[in-house]
Amino acid sequence: MAAAAAVLLLAPSIGSAADQPVQLISPGDPYAACAIGGDGPGTNYPSAEEEPYVSANPRDPRNVIGVFQQDRWSNGGARGLSSAYSLDGKHFTTVPLPFSHCAPGGLPYQRASDAWVSFGPDGVAYSSGLFFDVTTARNGVGAATSYDRGRSWRNTTELIMDTDAAFVNDKNSVTADPLHPGTAYQVWDRIHQVTTGPHTVYDGPAYISITRDGGHSWSPARPFVDTSVVPNSQTIGNVIVADPRDGTLYDFFEWQTYTDVNATTPTDLHFAVVRSHDQGRTWSKPEKVATDTAVPEIHPNAPTDPTKALRAGSGLPSAAIDATTGELYVAYEGSEFTGGRFDAVQLVHSTDGGHTWSGPTRVNQAPNAPAFTPSIAVDERGTVSLTYYDLRYLTPGDTTTLPTAAWLVSFPRGGEECPSERRISRVFDWLQAPYAGWGHFLGDYEGLITDGPGAVRPVLVEANESQPLNSTDAFSGLLRPTASATATAPPAVAHPGAAAATAAHRIRH
Repeated sequence: MAAAAAVLLLAPSIGSAADQPVQLISPGDPYAACAIGGDGPGTNYPSAEEEPYVSANPRDPRNVIGVFQQDRWSNGGARGLSSAYSLDGKHFTTVPLPFSHCAPGGLPYQRASDAWVSFGPDGVAYSSGLFFDVTTARNGVGAATSYDRGRSWRNTTELIMDTDAAFVNDKNSVTADPLHPGTAYQVWDRIHQVTTGPHTVYDGPAYISITRDGGHSWSPARPFVDTSVVPNSQTIGNVIVADPRDGTLYDFFEWQTYTDVNATTPTDLHFAVVRSHDQGRTWSKPEKVATDTAVPEIHPNAPTDPTKALRAGSGLPSAAIDATTGELYVAYEGSEFTGGRFDAVQLVHSTDGGHTWSGPTRVNQAPNAPAFTPSIAVDERGTVSLTYYDLRYLTPGDTTTLPTAAWLVSFPRGGEECPSERRISRVFDWLQAPYAGWGHFLGDYEGLITDGPGAVRPVLVEANESQPLNSTDAFSGLLRPTASATATAPPAVAHPGAAAATAAHRIRH
């Protein structure tokens, strides 16, 4: 394992599209003709795809849907959301998702963000997206459903819509119930912030809306994780994982607490879980999963240059369940193994339904390189797979580029000490990606699922070299993870103490 890694480190140059096992799934731009002159200030990056997610049809794993932001803005959201569907697992067709005015028949909002998708056991696909305006306070969460394997989307529904600037909806996801056809769960956080006047407040409970009729209608949005019990707190990154054995739902998220209603200085950042045994009708109290020790995501050779800052997945958990044993896994960015110097990909697991958790292990296999944005999946054999980006190809003194690659690490059930790693993207320059919010942006999350026996499917974003009119693209492929029994992971860096994360991820449009 160490020898293989050493060979890879000798090849840091920017790679070609053929230098990877994944293929382009986002050619063209379905929103190229959309007029955006009235959609507010900011820089728009045409044909830039960002922040993908993916799902496969359990009735036919060749039927795959990947979703992503389309034409990212510098100051929040995108022209719209796109869906790339495949009927054979190889060839993809892109269609708009109906969450912004740029999509034919879409909702009448200026921008959209945070695409998510999930197939139910009957082959119905559910999508989720944020919608909002920049020139008004309107914002909310939408749902749309596909009954034809991703070719089209129907029953577009506004699950919630706020017109008061004190309320912001963020970081939504959707999960179809694996045991109950026609049932799916949409979750997100809803921040209520008033910083002046007699009634100041900062609160961000988790909200839920449920369909039980295949997406034809959705229940009224309601809070199900109460953050008011700790002043100046919110959730973020809510995502439900369902146990296919008994239907138990686990909602994972980060709990953030701040010193005051301005939410600038965190006092507590940790990942947590709540569970439901009755299809989302009632939920348990939150239980802690792990402390968030992520530090700011930066260019290691230009740490104080704001034009070289990065935006990745810190503060957002990625969770999965072993369908055979019920073991739960959560991956996240943290700095315990680097002494607080930079983020690694960390993993914890639970064998008792999320009540107690292991200590973290470091997953990324280049211990001296920052690693970002983990995604996790567990296949039917218990093989655990994770994808992430890392910066192992960055050379000392290079401040003009940021060579980056995506990796797949796999290990058998209970075999974290024997991982197998492979590069799954070409080497690309992260600094070519759109600058969004507070850094160059590939996505706050990337997609990874199991897709048929012994296979996983990532959907990830790569930056293109010197193509300002097509700065990023989405890629996918069917991969066979190997769970090596002989590989040895590099030793972890000693941990003298971890730094606290910043409050930069409170709202992540």
